[in-house]
Formats: sequence, C-alpha cells, structure tokens
Amino acid sequence: MIKFCDLSRITALHSDEVNAAVKRVVDSGWYLRGIETQRFEEDFAAYIGTRYCVGCGNGLDALTLIFRAYIELGVMAEGDEVIVPANTYIASILALTRNRLKPVLIEPRIDTLQIDDSLIEQHVTPRTKAVMIVHMYGRCAFTRRVYDVCKAHGLKLVEDNAQAHGCEWQCRKTGSLGSSAGHSFYPTKNLGALGDAGAVTTDDEELAKCVRTLANYGSGRRYVFDYTGVNSRIDEIQAAVLSVKLKFLDNDNARRRAIARAYIDNVKNELITLPTLDYWANSVFHLFPVLCKERERLRKYLHDNGVEADIHYPLPPHKQACFSYMNGLTLPITERIHDEELSLPMYPALSDEEVETVIKLLNDFK
Repeated sequence: MIKFCDLSRITALHSDEVNAAVKRVVDSGWYLRGIETQRFEEDFAAYIGTRYCVGCGNGLDALTLIFRAYIELGVMAEGDEVIVPANTYIASILALTRNRLKPVLIEPRIDTLQIDDSLIEQHVTPRTKAVMIVHMYGRCAFTRRVYDVCKAHGLKLVEDNAQAHGCEWQCRKTGSLGSSAGHSFYPTKNLGALGDAGAVTTDDEELAKCVRTLANYGSGRRYVFDYTGVNSRIDEIQAAVLSVKLKFLDNDNARRRAIARAYIDNVKNELITLPTLDYWANSVFHLFPVLCKERERLRKYLHDNGVEADIHYPLPPHKQACFSYMNGLTLPITERIHDEELSLPMYPALSDEEVETVIKLLNDFK
C-alpha cells in the first residue's frame, strides 16, 4: 500500500540527527522553556524573516493567542469581525470564535482554491478589524490586493501558515507577509514535530511579548500574572526536533515540488482537475489537491489498487454541527471544493516508482 503520508519514512530521512537531538534533551534533564526552545525560536524567526517567534503548544493555540493578544492590547474587541476564507480547516474559525470574534466567510477562487481577493473589500464594515489569509495546501494566499485592502482600511493581516512552511511570495516567506502569523508543526506538516507544537511569528514586539505572556498562564514574571492566560508551550524535545528538521526543510520542499511536477506533467484524465503551474508555481505542496466529480469512486479505486488518498476536507466549517448558526449559508464554490477535493500521496520520502504508480492509476481511471 502506498500510504497517503508515511510519518515513519519521513522521520527516517533524518533519523540520526533527530535521535541525537532527542537524546540530548533527555540527558539534559531540562524539558520546558530551555535552550532548545530559545534556539528554535531564533532559528525559525530568522528562516521566516521576522524579528520574533514565540513557540506554543499547537497551531490552533498560535492563532487563538494572536487574536487574544490583539484584544488584550485594545486592537480589537469581542464582537468585532475578521474576514476569513470559507474553505479552510476548522482551526482558523475556532481561533476567532474562541475569542468571541465574528468570522466573515469569503468564497475562494476555484482555480487557486484560495480566498477570492476581489471579494474582500465589499465585506469590510466598521466592525472589521482583520483579514486572515490561509495558505491552504501549501500555496501562498497573499496578494498585493489583500495587502492594499488591509492598508486602506487599517486592518491587521493575519496569516494561517500551518500548511505552507517555506513557501515564498517575491522572495519573502509566508509567515512574514502580514502583521502576524500562526504556525502548526503537527507531524504531517512540511515542518513537522513528533507531536503537537506551534508558533507565532511577527515583527510586532508588543504583540510577541503579550503572546508569550498569555501562553504562560498570563505570567511574564514568575508567579505574577498580568492576564488570565493559558498553558501553551512548546517542549524542549519538539523544539530540538524542529531545529533539526528546519535545516532540511528547503530540500524536502524541493522534493515535494518535484513530485507535484510529475503529477501535473503526466496525469492526463479529463475526469480529474489538477492544479496548474500558472497558479501553483510557488506552492510547497503540503497537499496535492485534485478535483473530481466522482471523488468517492476515485478514492475507492485508488484504495483497491493499493494507494491511499484523503479528503481536505469532507465538510466546510459553515456546514459543521458546532457552527449550526452558519448552516444556512450558501457558499457554492466552497461546497463544490469540499464535495470534489481529493488529496494524492505527497511527502518527500515518496519514491519515483510510487509516484509513477499513482500517475498510471489516475490515467487508467474511467
């Protein structure tokens, strides 16, 4: 079986360095808020191109802490609106609703699967305080138009960079393009830990300090609490592992691009719509999404022939039971994507032979 994502093979690519890093932490006797965390925060900030990086427990916490910090700093208040793509993972929306902010869902473009930047400005109201772009599937969602709208209306531009570590826009990394960014290092991500971990990147010193304090129970000084914070800290083992894997990220992303190019150049089936290099040239291909009106039949066909594929995602946020008040919304492009999207195997440890097998199966699908 060709797995959709084989974490053991991904880790094996750099196993000697990863094992040495884990042993170093175990032997040190220091497991939280130590030198490994400091080193990773400095290295990741330098890689992304921001002044600050604050490690935290996971990607959802990273986004949640950003908006909580903006509220604590008086930038926004409960009930304010944040424009966000409708076709995103639920964490993007939860980060808002957990802070009692109102998500304003915007349709994507069907060719890029990213927020349609031509629709953003018409949804700006006096209560709008931010736009959150989500670099879905590893493709950059930032555009000059998004930036100009935010600048014209004095809005914060927040990046959900969970799926796009290493992606660039005009030689600048995603995660450095807006006011702040949340990152997830869930094991399947392009830069993945061996468990949960996340980070916030920003050039805003005040925001970084507030996020760090909030993530440590609201304490900036030992046993002194400025806010009612949370416990969301990256541990030393994850930080050490991420420091190792960060060194190989660009090479791993290059392999992802090579696999994507093989799919794009060689899959020729009118039943399957692939990403095009016109719109996806800068992607780091966390996922390789295709659209197929007979998705379930295609998925079963691949599985029956030894290939795992996955769906990202079966239900959009506005159709989830937890957001019942949104269930009546009609967002046809978002709903089409969630009805038709199928993700092909995509990870740097895939062999050329495995990629060729997937391509042949896709071309033989009728």
